[in-house]
Amino acid sequence: MNDEVHMSQDANGSTTTAAPGSDGAGNGDALENLLHENRKFAPTPEFAANAVVGAEVYAEANADRPAFWAKQARELLDWDTDFTEALDWSNPPFAKWFVGGQVNAAYNALDRHVENGLGDRVAIHFEGEPGDTRSYTYAQLTDEVKKAANAFESLGVAKGDRVAVYLPMIPEAVITMLACARIGAVHSVVFGGFSADALRSRIDDAEAKLVVTADGTYRRGKPSPLKPAVDQALSKEGHSVRNVVVVKRNGQPVDWHEGRDQWWEDTVGVASGEHTAVGHDAEHPLFILYTSGTTGKPKGILHTTGGYLTQTAYTHKAVFDLHPDTDVFWCTADVGWVTGHSYVAYAPLVNGATQVMYEGTPDSPHQGRWWEIVEKYKVSILYTAPTAIRTFMKWGREIPAKYDLSSIRVLGSVGEPINPRPGCGTGTSSAPTPGRTGKRRNTLPRSWTPGGRPRPARR
Repeated sequence: MNDEVHMSQDANGSTTTAAPGSDGAGNGDALENLLHENRKFAPTPEFAANAVVGAEVYAEANADRPAFWAKQARELLDWDTDFTEALDWSNPPFAKWFVGGQVNAAYNALDRHVENGLGDRVAIHFEGEPGDTRSYTYAQLTDEVKKAANAFESLGVAKGDRVAVYLPMIPEAVITMLACARIGAVHSVVFGGFSADALRSRIDDAEAKLVVTADGTYRRGKPSPLKPAVDQALSKEGHSVRNVVVVKRNGQPVDWHEGRDQWWEDTVGVASGEHTAVGHDAEHPLFILYTSGTTGKPKGILHTTGGYLTQTAYTHKAVFDLHPDTDVFWCTADVGWVTGHSYVAYAPLVNGATQVMYEGTPDSPHQGRWWEIVEKYKVSILYTAPTAIRTFMKWGREIPAKYDLSSIRVLGSVGEPINPRPGCGTGTSSAPTPGRTGKRRNTLPRSWTPGGRPRPARR
């Protein structure tokens, strides 16, 4: 899982494909094999001089790891109550991070940026698959999350309750997650491609009180239903769900259960935009995310608030070399997976960044869709999967050649090991790439510190 992404860029800003036996720059250094890449590509002096962090963080973290994370927690987050101890490791393997601290994830993702004069900065540029668009500033997104928090509370959701989220990649997914975090409810996001049975098993395990879904979404140019799966999941008695809130997304007709089902626009849309965020204990559960269940019953992984926010905010800033005043970040992962939680819903917003959120697939309505989005929003940091990179290579250079991709300066790879051929050059892009910018991606950014004591993220 630690293969690195390497690409090279010529003086004209074009990338070259590094085939086996070549480093893509004409140096002819052979790859040792097709699965491992040991060569190093130094950053330019300019990139190194402007990098968010440098090699000194390794020494700092190794010298005192709890102190290192305590420093990051205080620099990256605003705490309602400061913590008294960075790490309680008295009962291994159970770690407690930032003991005694009180923090609110939604406040750190939204309110504080508005209070600090960044309310007009765009938080999310949303692109729907059919071509519809919405952009939310930090002020607007804060208002929407406050409304959702009030609406959920009016439906009886309180701190500690669980909320199942079965939504496509639309802004309401992030709004729902942050509204839950704001009031201290624990969200459980279920990937929209999962079946009704998979949804029901997760609802039952978490004892969810509320389900938030949509009438449907779009998939490769066609409307795709979502709510019918919720109805099927709840068709048998014995569940804990009291209400289902439904977002109108694609206009498909849906069955309606009076007294249980509520339209988003009739609940969140009419709710008050006044809501005060209060601090929650650093160890208060933020969300549950389930394993895929391929080896048995899905297992719920509980992530707590303070450690998770610190770790994701730090890796987002340091690993991606984030400059929030100028960068436009795009993580292509679905929020149904942990990468989407970390690098769509939480870290970019905690760090005050502008990001892109896309509903559809890379080939709809055409194979240049992603590059069209990159050009439109001038995406500078693109975080995607090796499968997508290999697919673009297969499609050929002529597709991205139609678009201006010069804004991209960092390319991240996640989800699976990336082999050297696509890692050394996608063969599809005319954008600046990591071999020259100096940023080489691990498949899943975590801590910069070596293994040993636990890292603040989950339990």
